[in-house]
Amino acid sequence: MILENVDVVHDISKEDFQQNYFKKHKPLLIKNFAARWDAFDQWNLAYIREKAGDQDVPLYDNKPADASKSSDAPVANMKMKDYIDRIKSGASDLRIFFYIITDRLPELLKNFTYPDLGIKFFKRLPTLFFGGSEAHVLMHYDVDLGDFLHIHFEGKKRILLFDQKQSAFLYKVPLSVHTVYDIDYENPDYEKFPALQYARGYEIFMEHGDALFIPGAFWHFNRYLEPGFSMSLRALPNKPGVFANMMYHVFIMRYTDKLLRRLFKSKWVNYKQKWAYEKGTEAFEKKRK
Repeated sequence: MILENVDVVHDISKEDFQQNYFKKHKPLLIKNFAARWDAFDQWNLAYIREKAGDQDVPLYDNKPADASKSSDAPVANMKMKDYIDRIKSGASDLRIFFYIITDRLPELLKNFTYPDLGIKFFKRLPTLFFGGSEAHVLMHYDVDLGDFLHIHFEGKKRILLFDQKQSAFLYKVPLSVHTVYDIDYENPDYEKFPALQYARGYEIFMEHGDALFIPGAFWHFNRYLEPGFSMSLRALPNKPGVFANMMYHVFIMRYTDKLLRRLFKSKWVNYKQKWAYEKGTEAFEKKRK
């Protein structure tokens, strides 16, 4: 993979952000962004444990979804306080996916302010994501195709970003928003997946309070290097073409895949993996020539 650094700033005006990053569909890391919030000291795992400790939360791990089950089925459920204790006590790949603040911890909404960057955030869905020190999220892009600001808290986190032009080199799986399951993005096997050599993207390391602007439909791989959590503030697509593509992703592509998965189970999953590998190989051969 050909990985570059993103631009890094400590502060940015709305005009600068809109002109040089939002309109250009270009990622940006804003260091220590959340420190400007009055309640920044409450953005930690101890506060979450205190306020939401008795809530039951669904958990996911690093393993690909079981072909005989729904692709979004959790591997276990646990009390939030027990989950936080577990990831803080030792290595764990358990993570919490899409914890909706407005439904589960609305008081947390008082502890931050939406940034004035010229983005119309969808205020119904500020969400949290948690992970232990071994947790990662498969390479994917978000099905709603929205731009979002990703703000990280507690331990360090590594993120890889790629635009849609890199899809074939990443071995995109058909009728889905992820790549093949068995690519190790921390130790890429270029013999097995040679097209990865030509995938051009960004590598970012986030720390407590950092914010990362991720443009809509960007591929991202998240790896928690230490126990921590992140909040995503989303903006729905407002361009007609992108909005139509989002509707296709959410209501046609996703449900078609779910139906085929339910009907054919592992046969469908294996077919998609094979198809992605073949397309990646074609892209590699074409690029090499």
